[in-house]
Amino acid sequence: MLALSRKKGEALVLNNNIELTILEVKGDQVKLGIKAPREIPIYRKEVYEQIQQANREALEAPATLNELFKNS
Repeated sequence: MLALSRKKGEALVLNNNIELTILEVKGDQVKLGIKAPREIPIYRKEVYEQIQQANREALEAPATLNELFKNS
């Protein structure tokens, strides 16, 4: 993991097309601004992990429509 220090108003550039800017620092909370192309999804980590878990569960679900409606 790369650890960098930034002050309010300073920024980082990732992959030539994503810019992270420190907007505000209050106590232990940091507000970030993110500029990225619209096609790049941006999620809070806890939301991303929930999406990944839902995807894993969907892969384990019945594979055919017949299996889905078997007990109906």
